[in-house]
Parts: sequence; structure tokens; C-alpha cells
Amino acid sequence: MLLIYSPTNGPRLRYTFDLIFRELLGIDYSITNKVDEFNFHQSAKLNYSESPFGDELFIYDTGFLAQRGIRDQQLAVFDWMDTKAFFATHPKYVLPFDPFAAAFYMVSRYEEYLPHKRDEHDRFDAHESLAYQKGFLLKPVVNIYANKLKEIISAHYPELKFPEKKYRYLSTIDIDNAWAHREKGLMRTTGAILRSFSQFNFKDILDRLAVLAGRKQDPYDTYENLFRIQQQYDLKCIYFFLLGDYGINDKNVSVSRKEFQSLIKSIADYNEVGIHPSYSSNAQPDRVRLEQSRLRKVIRRDVTKSRQHFLKVQFPGTYRHLIDCDISDDYTMGYASEIGFRAGICSSFLFYDLDNEQSTSLRIHPFVVMDATLRFYMKIQPAEVFSYISPLVREVKAVNGTFISIWHNETISNKKPWEGWQDVYEEVVKIAHA
Repeated sequence: MLLIYSPTNGPRLRYTFDLIFRELLGIDYSITNKVDEFNFHQSAKLNYSESPFGDELFIYDTGFLAQRGIRDQQLAVFDWMDTKAFFATHPKYVLPFDPFAAAFYMVSRYEEYLPHKRDEHDRFDAHESLAYQKGFLLKPVVNIYANKLKEIISAHYPELKFPEKKYRYLSTIDIDNAWAHREKGLMRTTGAILRSFSQFNFKDILDRLAVLAGRKQDPYDTYENLFRIQQQYDLKCIYFFLLGDYGINDKNVSVSRKEFQSLIKSIADYNEVGIHPSYSSNAQPDRVRLEQSRLRKVIRRDVTKSRQHFLKVQFPGTYRHLIDCDISDDYTMGYASEIGFRAGICSSFLFYDLDNEQSTSLRIHPFVVMDATLRFYMKIQPAEVFSYISPLVREVKAVNGTFISIWHNETISNKKPWEGWQDVYEEVVKIAHA
């Protein structure tokens, strides 16, 4: 047990201490605001306040965690691993910054509540983030802070034992479009053929007709290959199904189609599955419950996992709607335009509602990399993918975090625009699962 002295004991502070000590480091703690109790304590202890009492472990409290409400913050970003000059003038400090305030700022997504520019899909843009602008988006800084605290505490109190944490890899698959040609219905199929004809794309017409006639496999029907990789590498996978009504950004097969229902059931027999709330659900939150009920009827069990289609998240509304639908775990936390650590962390954490100043029951699972980010936003060639992913895997392994990837069934189809990407997923699995 670690005793922490703090003159304040508000919801932000308790949330952050729970995250750092109980979840990331696996130890218990208690908080006291009594100076005598802290000074007479003979075991592991940490002073988190504005001034030290003596030679105890001391971290300067900036006061951020005692605040309520949302306001502009004056933030300084520097290389805290190279601060000899600071310690020369502040010998009682164990760190040259407030790691608890920094961690809370990142995981609460504080900056996303502040005024900011949004992209064409009404999302917080990665390039607006502090992590991108200051060059630490590719670092799981919150895990790094926690590990540094563990190192400091262990050096002073070797009797305090920290449980061993292990690196994990989790593969997640989004099914935005179960098939390229099959089960689309007469009107959508006719429209697709006419569109291809107007573009003189006769190959697409012939391919579509061959698939519909049963002479050729649908190019997006890559499930056997996904299952093979899953079994070969003993992967834990979660599949997310888009079950929204047809729209310009929601173009999956209708869930009323028996073949689609059979596909969902076959995947759900061997994998965890979740809902992929539609693009349109962000403007009409009641649709989340409708789409959730559609999946529940097909698999005949509760649906508690989700990932937003197009990674559309607005704070705090999106997560509040998920909580209202009894979603317990969300996997949307990450950027569409950049790889890396949106919340500065590679471990799951509970959503903190800044407007209500309270921790919630919704657990956030941040992902690190998505196929569409590499292909469409960063415009990386297949042969270059591994030079981007390998360093990220090393970062997550160094802090014994969880590396989560997003892939799609069509990514390994080798159909335009995914020519040359057929084997990339398996190579990524080899790197991340090793």
C-alpha cells in the first residue's frame, strides 16, 4: 500500500491515481490530508502537494487536478529525461513536471472539449492535438510516466512489490461492407452496373456478374483467410459489424439478408463481436440502440462492445449515448489521419466525463494503427508499412501495454484500391504477435 499526501481529494485526482497506481501499476494506495499521519508513516509514501516536508518522495502539484470545469491551459512540453539543470535547483523533486496532471490531460481528452477545428467528417483532427504538434504522438506517454513512477518508488521502497504486466496484441476487424457484389439487392446492383458502364469499367461489370452467377468468389469474401491467420497465430479477435440503414457513408449489406445473418453468426461462434454504430447515428443517437438490437437479435446475446464508424467521436456526447445503451467497452479511441496514441496511452481506461466531473463505467480501448490511415491518409506503400508499425510495437512492448490494430475484410481482397495489400495484414500480425 502506498500512502499519498494530498491536501485535496477531488474526482480528477482519485480518477488519475486509480489509473496510474491501480490499473497501470497494479498496487493499492490511500490518500491523506493529515501532515502528521504522512510524516509518521514508515512505509511507502509520496507527497503530492505544493511543497515538500523533508526528504520524502515529492511531486509538485500544479493544481490542475483540483480544478473544475474546462478552461484554456498554459502547457509546457519539454524533454523531461534530460533535465539535470532543473534538479540542480530543485533537489527535492523526483520529476521536473506533474505526471498526474499530464496523464489526466491526455486520457480525459481535455483538449477535445476546447474550441478546435474539425475535419470534413466533423472529427477532432490529429493535427490539432498537442501530441502531434509537439512530436510525441508516437509515444505512449502515460504508460511511460507510470513506469517512471514505478522505478522511482521501487528505488526508495524495494519492499513494495509491483505485479508483472504483460504485453498483449489484439486484432480487431471492421465489417463495413461484407461483400463487394453479393446480397446488395436489385436496385443497388443495377445502379452499380450502370455506374460502371458510364465509367467504361467493363471489367467491374464482368466481375460482378461472375460473382452473382456463382462462378467467382466475391472479392471482399476474405473470411476464410482471416480465420486461417487467426488460428495459425492463436489470435484474439473482435469483429465490429456496421448494421445501419443504407446511406452515403453506410453501405453495408442489409441485416435483413439471411446470408449476412449467417455470416455474423458464424463469426460470432468463434469470436467476440460488437456493433459498429453508423455514420448517421452520430446525428441521431437513437439509431445506436436500434443497430445494437439488430445485432443482438442475430447473435442472441447481449452486445456490449462498439466502435464508431468513421471513428466519429464527440466529447462527451458520443460516449454518453453508448453508456445509455449499456455499452461497456468502446474501441474508437484513435485517429483516422495519423497512427499513434490519441490519448497518450496503450492500456484501457475508464471514460472520465469532464462536463459532469466524474468517472464512468465505459472502458476505452485505444488502438494504435488502422489500415485506412496507412493507405489513404499517410499514403504509405505496402512495403513501407513495417517501418512504421515496428517502432510502435516496440513502444508498446517497452511498457507492457496492449497493441490494438484495425483492419477491414476488404483490405486483404487485393481489389482496387487495395492492390498489393493482400499479405500486409498477416505480416503485421507476425510483428505485433511475436
